[in-house]
Amino acid sequence: MIFDEDKPKKPVSHEIGSDLSFLSADELNARISLLEAEIARLTEERQRKEAGKRAADSFFKPKV
Repeated sequence: MIFDEDKPKKPVSHEIGSDLSFLSADELNARISLLEAEIARLTEERQRKEAGKRAADSFFKPKV
């Protein structure tokens, strides 16, 4: 049986608040691209959840 702690962990590409002074301009651009892609992914997921909530709210809306 495989336990979660036995699985190799993915290396962290960027840690919020980390020291950026040792990175080159190209490395900073790569991190910016990574973070922009993550923001887009988060935004899409938020929109899906909001749409689901709106659908549920309209379905369960009390009839007056």
